[in-house]
Amino acid sequence: MPISWRSSRDAFEQILQRHKLDPAAIDDLETAWTAFGEFMQLEIDGIEDAAEDGDGFIAEWGTWSWSEDLPAITFGRLLAVNDYEGSDRADPYWQPQYWRVDLEICFTPHPDLTGVDALGFQDTGFDFYEIGPARTAALAEARAFIHGYQQLVAMWHTKPLRSRLILEQAG
Repeated sequence: MPISWRSSRDAFEQILQRHKLDPAAIDDLETAWTAFGEFMQLEIDGIEDAAEDGDGFIAEWGTWSWSEDLPAITFGRLLAVNDYEGSDRADPYWQPQYWRVDLEICFTPHPDLTGVDALGFQDTGFDFYEIGPARTAALAEARAFIHGYQQLVAMWHTKPLRSRLILEQAG
């Protein structure tokens, strides 16, 4: 049974908790990635189809002002919401609203993480595969891509400083 896009953050939080993870204090990236994979298989109501780039995922890394310039990695799900207040699909200029559910995980600066903000790529790129085997394969490819960088492998094996789980309009 699909969940409402408005409940997507709460659904991810419940999955993390089932995996014995606190969304505000992630302590194991491998388990967090597993939970993210489970979250990515949930059907969400009120969004465009994946074929219309309505439901996708991305992993991003670097140091950003909103993470207080700490090394960070984010697992994100992008939703093209078509069920929002004031939505009028009959309007010829109608567009979906883009929302993201992000699990941002920050680390204490450490020599093994140096240069994470200067890697050739700062993300995996968005994938919009359908829920099911194609999405599972895309998640596995994203994880393999991430593990191609020594700083990101170091993150995978370092206890995070803090984390947060948010639902916000992408802009």
